Amino acid sequence: MNYTSTRNNKLSVSGSTAVLTGLAPDGGLYVPESFPAVSREDIERMTDMDYPERSAFVMSKFFDELTQDELLDIARRAYATFDGDPAPEVKLDGGLYVLELWHGRTHAFKDMALSVLPLLMTALKAKAGQKETCLIPVATSGDTGKAALEGFSGVDGTAVIVFYPDGGVSHTQRRQMVTTLGDNVKVVAVRGNFDDAQTAVKKAFGDAELKEKLAAAGCKMTGANSINLGRLAPQVAYYFSAYADLLSSGQIEYGDKVDFCVPTGNFGNILAAYYAKLMGLPVGKLICASNDNKVLTDFLDTGVYSLDREFVKTTSPSMDILISSNLERLLFEFAGRDSDTVRAWMDELRTAGSYDIGGERLCEIRETFWGGYALQDDYADTLCDVYDEYGYLCDPHTAVAFNVLAQYREECDDDAPAVVVSTASPVKFASTVLESIGLSAPDDDVAALRKMEEETAFPVPESVYALFDMDERFGEVIDPDELPAAVLAFAESL
Repeated sequence: MNYTSTRNNKLSVSGSTAVLTGLAPDGGLYVPESFPAVSREDIERMTDMDYPERSAFVMSKFFDELTQDELLDIARRAYATFDGDPAPEVKLDGGLYVLELWHGRTHAFKDMALSVLPLLMTALKAKAGQKETCLIPVATSGDTGKAALEGFSGVDGTAVIVFYPDGGVSHTQRRQMVTTLGDNVKVVAVRGNFDDAQTAVKKAFGDAELKEKLAAAGCKMTGANSINLGRLAPQVAYYFSAYADLLSSGQIEYGDKVDFCVPTGNFGNILAAYYAKLMGLPVGKLICASNDNKVLTDFLDTGVYSLDREFVKTTSPSMDILISSNLERLLFEFAGRDSDTVRAWMDELRTAGSYDIGGERLCEIRETFWGGYALQDDYADTLCDVYDEYGYLCDPHTAVAFNVLAQYREECDDDAPAVVVSTASPVKFASTVLESIGLSAPDDDVAALRKMEEETAFPVPESVYALFDMDERFGEVIDPDELPAAVLAFAESL
């Protein structure tokens, strides 16, 4: 399979090029030239597969440079690091399910792809004959950073430098990052919010002088954020897996439409569900759940994407994003794959801070997508309600999804089976969880974790407690415009 760019549909590159470069030369995102089909028979066969087999099968549709056996080896090695089933589905009632994607080493859904990506990148790098070190600058709103650090630490021929918004992640998320071990990793705080960090990283990819200096240091930049196809393909797999689990357990029959409600920031997770639909998965509605930073909800209401709004720091920090990069891939499909139109919209966003896709395209998008948002007090109440009603403890991001799903069902009278995509474990947000269920939270993070475990019986892994006994290795704080210098200094230190 070959890939083209959302901003230049005449471009055609291999899967290895798409993964190893991350961004297209024009600043666009790589997308499949056409979507591979997954048949009914394929989906029914998945019911007899374990998760690594399902993942390898779906990835084989995207990366034909690697054999099925090579991809299965990658998937088995990646998911061997997980605690049991990588993507278990929990039934709460007759039509409500939770897809738990946080059983990896960093307790967030980013592990689902970032456990795979280093192995995938290494295999594709070998196929392409690339000798330079893959240097990976990563902007994170909380979870991607640690998952990337954990995935790439110690992997030969790679190096990762993570940039997170100073003061914009939870205490546990920060501790996970700044205590990471490994000679090929670095963590830097950026003054500002996630969008400031993400914009600076994107600019670095377009910095010709920086690229030249990195080449002299034996490095070549690529990306590990959700803009990388190597992240997106493994995410597509868990939507097929969720449907296969519902089939095998007799909850649905083949062809039944299933709704997915996804807490969304950078739009990559819900985009993967849309790609699964394009490949043949019987998806009903894709419910895009936002927090107080409801830029995506407003876009799905009006067709206007506008940055003219206040940025709000919330208790669901991984969704505190105003520039949702992966939306560009969706726009490419609904613009009839017209890259000139997409490029014009992105130029308008950069220069004027907004763009308008028009009513006709918006109507087409809303046939599949529905957007809603939940404010902090509301989703805190929802977290408590879900715990009281089902005995199910979730994190704040997942609580946003539960809240928005309830809004959707009330407004649209849709009783189709619905899967809430749970993106993080409660252990990453113990204080917020305690306060949401009506308990006081100790100031000390470890005490908060122990109290959550004692009061709710939710098991906290020893690895989480151990974080707070580890030394902090990284404490540097920079302005966004200092990011290229930080990348170069890291490359020269390798």
